[in-house]
Amino acid sequence: MKEIIPPLILACCFLALFGLAESLYRFGKVRAEWTRKIVHMGTGLLTLLFPVVLISHWQVLFLCASFLVILLASLKFGWLPSINAIDRFSYGSILFPVIVYALFLVFQMADRGLIVFYLPILVLAICDPVAALVGKRFPFGKYQVMGGGKSAAGSLAFFASALLVTAVTVSTFNDVHSGMLLVVLVPAVATISEALGVKGMDNFTIPASVVLTLCLI
Repeated sequence: MKEIIPPLILACCFLALFGLAESLYRFGKVRAEWTRKIVHMGTGLLTLLFPVVLISHWQVLFLCASFLVILLASLKFGWLPSINAIDRFSYGSILFPVIVYALFLVFQMADRGLIVFYLPILVLAICDPVAALVGKRFPFGKYQVMGGGKSAAGSLAFFASALLVTAVTVSTFNDVHSGMLLVVLVPAVATISEALGVKGMDNFTIPASVVLTLCLI
């Protein structure tokens, strides 16, 4: 019974975040692009609690599978417009719980510490929204990747923020193993992955590329 309580508490936190986004969208008239970013960052930060309060990958599977079902249902039945009412098709929301579960498995099996879970999540949760917001505000250097629109401004913002996030995370975890190489290589690889991740696929390609880099170095 004790193992059920932490996932249920986390589930309530995620539902509260969705509820906040829906309230902002419906009553605060906040655009879906903004409420989607709020959910994106909020879910990423809440996910950082997984290695701290969850001891089994089955608990993570329960949470991720539950929210995957909710997100798939929301797409089918038009629920959660705060994250779905955007002017483009995106796989992003449904890929997020998939990559989170995969990252937790890598964390438990790779024996490289919390950094293999935290750094991919932080880069995705922080740098991806930064790139999107800067790219919309300063849309210079536009280019197309597999039919998806990107901008040099957004890519530069992603790289700069990923550089900062990686440096702080590596320093925090005192990961001296190839530390300087990670600080340079992770942002570069993640920026390329973000540029290639069209239609929300960057929710998968960014953390996957970061954790792969961490495990190979």
